[in-house]
Formats: sequence, structure tokens, C-alpha cells
Amino acid sequence: MKAITVTDDSNRTLHWQDVPDPTCAPHQVLVDIHATAVNRADLLQRAGNYPPPPGAPPYMGLEMSGTICTVGDEVEDFKPGDRVLGLLTGGGYAEQVALPATHLLPLPNDRDFVWGAAIAEVFLTAFANIFIEAELQEGETALIHGGASGVGTAAIQLCHQAGCNVIATAGTDAKVARCLELGATFAVNYKRQDFAEAVLAHTDGVDVVLDIAGADYLARNMQLLKLRGRLVVIAVLTGAEAQINLLQMQVKRLRLIGSVLRSRSDEEKNDIIAAFKQRFWPMLVDGRIQTVIEEVLPIERAADAQAILGENRNIGKVILQVRP
Repeated sequence: MKAITVTDDSNRTLHWQDVPDPTCAPHQVLVDIHATAVNRADLLQRAGNYPPPPGAPPYMGLEMSGTICTVGDEVEDFKPGDRVLGLLTGGGYAEQVALPATHLLPLPNDRDFVWGAAIAEVFLTAFANIFIEAELQEGETALIHGGASGVGTAAIQLCHQAGCNVIATAGTDAKVARCLELGATFAVNYKRQDFAEAVLAHTDGVDVVLDIAGADYLARNMQLLKLRGRLVVIAVLTGAEAQINLLQMQVKRLRLIGSVLRSRSDEEKNDIIAAFKQRFWPMLVDGRIQTVIEEVLPIERAADAQAILGENRNIGKVILQVRP
């Protein structure tokens, strides 16, 4: 098969080239990939800063959609020819990938592979961190940083459908407008005004913060949290080290949660996927929740696709098409 590989040079150049075929374990399925998607984790892996977990494929790509070509002896719920989408530990930037059958969702007959490739990583990341880690409840308020990102556009919609108030931050007026269209009740262009001042002018604080910024946002995130508030950090784009006011954390009984999805065990991912499928998957299937897609490019243009994310030009997902 072919896959995107990274040259060990100063530019970390991407190449679409022949690589060894994957093998299928008894609990796995082998999928012919039709589409995958770009995530910031891919940019980190390309730069050499986010290696795959042990046992994962060496190639980038944390989600895909495609057609099953082989099933392992222990697999009962899927068969060759089934159209599926799935969550990966790596290997999406390729023609084929093997993954546990429990990490798949069926692709509806009236949905295409581009739609399917825009779901797994971002919706499961948002769901796991907001509803499992932070335990957001109906009627509470969530602050979503990076509201126009793939995870952000998913998180806004999940919170809205769960009956929660949603506040979002984004870096352009167009992105702010899109956040509002997706269900945010208030959104802030953080490049025009201090997001904490804007949020406090609009509300008395928030119950949950989903943060991708890290160090530079920590003090303001904690300032915004109400009593028993929960801050979930899923990326550290502004830095990994910061001072923390432990007295504030103690007095307000705050919870600071660090979280990552990729390196979790198969069993944890099974539970997350099963819970998501029960609560929110029907809303994606019937259109109450949308996939948000910025652009679709062929897999050979993976570098161009990554540049869109690297320059923050996207609203939602950038898709790489591997097969028609």
C-alpha cells in the first residue's frame, strides 16, 4: 500500500510512497481508507514532537472512513464490504489501516466518506473531555476555546444539544459568527478583546472550560470558573508551564484536568465510543449535529492541508481524500 511518510530533514517533507501492508489481528478489521482528516496532533507528529503510542502505526492520521476488506476471526459485528468510520491511534494517512472493530461506527447509507472522515477524533475528543472528564450537566455553562477548530465546532454543538449554555472564543469575526450559528450563546474574538473581561461582562462565570491554549490562559480560565468549576486542558499551544494559584483552586474547589485521547487504552476508547454512540450519534445521523468542513484535498496534498491548520485558516475540518 501507499502512505504519507515524513523525511527526516529540516522541512520534514511529506511523501506519498509505498510502505509495508498492515496486518489484521483477530479482534481487528482491515479497512480500505477513502478519506481521513487533518488534526493538530498530525502537525506535532510531523515535527517529531508527538510520537505514536507503542504498537500504533507509524503514519499520521487519527480518524478515517472507508470500506472493510478483511475482518479478524473474533469480529462479529462487521463484515467485508461494510462502510465505516473509525478512531485511530495513527495510520489514517494511508490506503489501508487495521484497527479494533470496537473503534468503528457504521457509515450511514446516505452519507459519504468525506462526512465520515470528519467525525471520530473531534467529536470523541469533545465528548470525552466535556461530558466524561468534566461531567458537564444540563443548564451549566461551558467555555470552549478555539471554537472554530474541529474540536471546537464539535464541542459547541454537543453542549448545545445537551441543554447547556455555550461560550466560545475564536480569532476572527467570521469564526465568531460561525460559532454562534452552531449554537454558542456568546462568542469572543480574542484578538480584539480580552476574553476573560468579555465573558465576565456577559455572565457570572462558567462551570467548565475546554482549553487548548495552556500556559497563557491558565490564570484567566481559573478566574472565570465558578464554585466547583472544572478546567480541562487538551493542548498547550501557548506553552506548557505556568504558575497556579492553589489558594484560589482550594477556595473555589476547582478541578484541573489534563487529558489526551490518543494514548488511552482500547478498553477506555471502547467505553467512550459506546457512550457517545448512545447519546449523540443519532443526532449526527439525522442532521441535528453537523460536520463542519473547511476544505477537501487529495492525500497527495497533505502538506497543503496541514498548512491550513498551521496558519489557523480553517473553520472545522480539513479532509484528505484517499479514494473517490
